[in-house]
Formats: sequence, C-alpha cells, structure tokens
Amino acid sequence: MDIRSIRYFLEVAQELNITRAAENLHMAQPPLSRQMQMLEEELGVELFIREKRRLHLTEEGLILKNRGAEILTLVEKTEDEIREYRHGVSGPLYIASVEGQGPYLMSHWISGFSQEYPDVKYSLWNGSGDDATERLLKGLCDLALLIEPFDHESLDSIAVGSEPWVAMIPGSHPLAQIEGDTIPLRDLVGVPLIIPARKSRSMKIHDMFASIHKTPTVLCELSHYLNAYELVKQGVGVAIFPRSTGANFESSDVIIKDLTDPGYIANYVLVWDRRRRLPTAAGKFIEYVRKVSE
Repeated sequence: MDIRSIRYFLEVAQELNITRAAENLHMAQPPLSRQMQMLEEELGVELFIREKRRLHLTEEGLILKNRGAEILTLVEKTEDEIREYRHGVSGPLYIASVEGQGPYLMSHWISGFSQEYPDVKYSLWNGSGDDATERLLKGLCDLALLIEPFDHESLDSIAVGSEPWVAMIPGSHPLAQIEGDTIPLRDLVGVPLIIPARKSRSMKIHDMFASIHKTPTVLCELSHYLNAYELVKQGVGVAIFPRSTGANFESSDVIIKDLTDPGYIANYVLVWDRRRRLPTAAGKFIEYVRKVSE
C-alpha cells in the first residue's frame, strides 16, 4: 500500500462513485477500478460494497478512510518541514483548537503573527480538547489550544487566558429571576444539569461540587455547546460551561450567570508535544504568543 493508492482510495471514498473520482483524479475509470481491486487484494478485505450506481464503504473501508487521511496529513507535514528547513520561516502551521475563546484568541494571534511572517500559511482544526490532544500526540498538528487540565507529562505549555465557568439557565426557571450576574454553585444542587462530555471537564464539574460536599445531578453530557444552548432554551436543564461558550446566545430564553462561592475559572493554554521537534514556524508562533500574552 503506497501513498498513491491511498490518495486514489480517499478520492473514491469521498465520492463513492468511481466515475466522478476518476474525473477528479484526471484519469480513466478502468485503471482506477483496477487500483481499488489491487488494494483490496493486497489488504485481503473488501473496502467497498458495490451497487449499480453507488459504492458504500465497509467497516474496513471506514478504518482505511480515517487512517489514510491521517497518513496523508503526516506526509504533507513532513514535506512542508523539509521545505521549511531549506527556505526559513514559511509553509503551513497546523493548529488544533477548542471552541470557547479558541477562535477569538487564534484570530488575534494569526493577525499579528502574519504581519511578522507573511509566508506562513495556516491549517486550523476545531473540536473537543480530547480530540485536539489526540491529533497533537499523533503528529497531525504542531500546536493545540486547550482548556486545563491537560497531559503535563507529554506536553509543554504556556498560559494564554482564562474565563469564568457559568450557568446557562432557562429564562423561565426561577434561578433566572434572581437579581445579579452571579449565582452560587450551591443553588444548582439538585437541579438537572447539562455538562460537557469531555472527561476532564466532567471531572472538573464533579470536583466543583465536591468542594461544597455535594454531588451534581447530571441529566445530559454532550460534546457541543450549541446542543447545550438549545436544550437550555427548551427548559430541559441548566448547562455548565466556560463563559465564552454561550457568550453569543444570551437572551430572554437563556440567562447566563457566573458561578461563585468560590469563583470557578477555566484556564486556556497553548500546548505542544515536547517529544517532537517543532517546525521553525511553530517555534516562532510560540514566541509570539508568549510575548503578547505577557
């Protein structure tokens, strides 16, 4: 299995149609069909379920699609690093980031860094902290912007910002009628809660309640804050997330209050794998972020 066959396979897996995939690859259909057959023979599995007008990926095909994309990303990163070594600070910079303040911080950093290093290009990925960490440890990105906690054994970091944890409360809930912009965590004891599914954030919320000798009543765990907002809007429960997660959604339907007694803070960090050699652009980016964060 070589890089070319992986590229061919990924194009077919994307289109699920040999004819369209062949057109995209600027080649004839029969050679592409033969390439897929040879790849299946080499691996000893069927990658596609072939119907008259459309293909479907088998379980083995789905595995190769995911791994193949990672392999090509690593190949491209390696090529970029070699070119960068010869030509200085240039080429793409691969960064993974969580939501919340992530897009805000990243846009400001890139805006300033681009003025100093205009030849650097950017490949940005957004998702959960666990997924961002996994991509970093697999070498699929150079840097990641996370919320603490994180893997201190494998990753180096610099602190880049913080924000309070908040309660997103249905506008019709009695807690929403309390005056002020804060709410004691104790007031959420026994209230159905909607919390992040990420293990480290879930543990953080349980630790917050443990600090007042209580246990949270978790109704729902989810991976994306947009779902949390809609659930709160429908009165399903109260969501606990970092403030910027719902900053653009506060309305008469959803009231946002900082958690207090004591206050609870989410800390953002820019991290990188200490075991890997950083591309020059990534090192310069860290220097820039450290400078502006101070």
